[in-house]
Amino acid sequence: MDFQPDAGLAAFRESVRAFLRTHLPPDLADSQHGVRSPRAALARWQGILNDHGWGAPYWEKEHGGTGWTPQQRLVFDEECAAAGAPTQDLFGQRLLGPVLNHFASPQQKAEHLPHIFAGTRLWCQGFSEPGSGSDLASLRMQAVRDGDDYIVNGQKIWTSYAHEADWIFLLVRTDPAVKKQAGISFLLVDMRTPGITVRPIMTIDGCHHLNETFFDNVRVPVANCVGGEGAGWTVTRFLLNNEHAATAELPALVRFQRQLRTLGATLRVEGQPLIRQTSFARRLARLEAELQAVAMMVQRVAVLEQDHSPAAHVLGSMLKIRGTELQQKMGDLLVEALGDYGAIAYPEAHADQHEPLPHPIAGIGPGIASEMLFRRATTIYGGTSEVQRGIIAKLMFQL
Repeated sequence: MDFQPDAGLAAFRESVRAFLRTHLPPDLADSQHGVRSPRAALARWQGILNDHGWGAPYWEKEHGGTGWTPQQRLVFDEECAAAGAPTQDLFGQRLLGPVLNHFASPQQKAEHLPHIFAGTRLWCQGFSEPGSGSDLASLRMQAVRDGDDYIVNGQKIWTSYAHEADWIFLLVRTDPAVKKQAGISFLLVDMRTPGITVRPIMTIDGCHHLNETFFDNVRVPVANCVGGEGAGWTVTRFLLNNEHAATAELPALVRFQRQLRTLGATLRVEGQPLIRQTSFARRLARLEAELQAVAMMVQRVAVLEQDHSPAAHVLGSMLKIRGTELQQKMGDLLVEALGDYGAIAYPEAHADQHEPLPHPIAGIGPGIASEMLFRRATTIYGGTSEVQRGIIAKLMFQL
């Protein structure tokens, strides 16, 4: 891999920055939008991106997307995060959209893609079940054929934003008699369908973004099965392998680095900037070295993805481990750097504060402890670190 600066990519980065300076409204430029922005902000930002032809940055051009390379998508994500732009709907845009473009019937595309593109239909993902998280193929939710419908029964857990979603894409078992991977199907389900119950799971960070989702004799049209009955495992592998370079969440890491540098330069300990404290400076230097290594690996994986190299799979798992562990270490240092104020975990960055915070804490402190707690889950969701290490071992012996 050539690590020399790519002039074309640098020009693209500047075009994204220019677009954000011109088109990102000040009232939407908030650096703390969480995992998914509120619906109104998300839809408004989606409309602005659509007007500029950038509404589907993860889709191929023939499907109405930008047709950007993985490296260009990374640049777009980094610059949007740095500018504090609202998020898009991750589930609809990055996960489901490419799946529909690749596997869906014409009727399914006509029904769902325009709403995803417009940001008017929000999605959630129904994969994990109690006892079927890391071993996804062991899922037990049943879908029994009844004429033109499936009757769906079972439970999903850790369903992010199910309480806000309009639809859910769902893995179900349609044939219990065959090999477990072969008996899985991929369904699209309207969350307003009778028999669906969503119960909140309040997490240690004080937020409500996770849920339990129960299905009790829920009727789902057979026409909502994507790729055909029994093709769910193939569809899921496509979905999970579609974005290896994004698994490290590099924009979040860069944001943590920026916050650490700001605190180091402006917080004072015994009359001196925090960065003069040897212990803080040493830890920050080590974390920044790790960040540089992760950033180079992200670029490498993006190039391998662009070349459709099978090595992207094993390096993607390595990146997931290194990136998520680094998120946790940087989050820990941020909270420690805040001192006593690090013990205050505001549920949201926008939450009302009972007492004014001193400068520069006021601009950075709210939300840091909450996010640090949230990041404890990064080595679990999306495939635990233990599972990733198993994937690495298996694939390395095959390469």
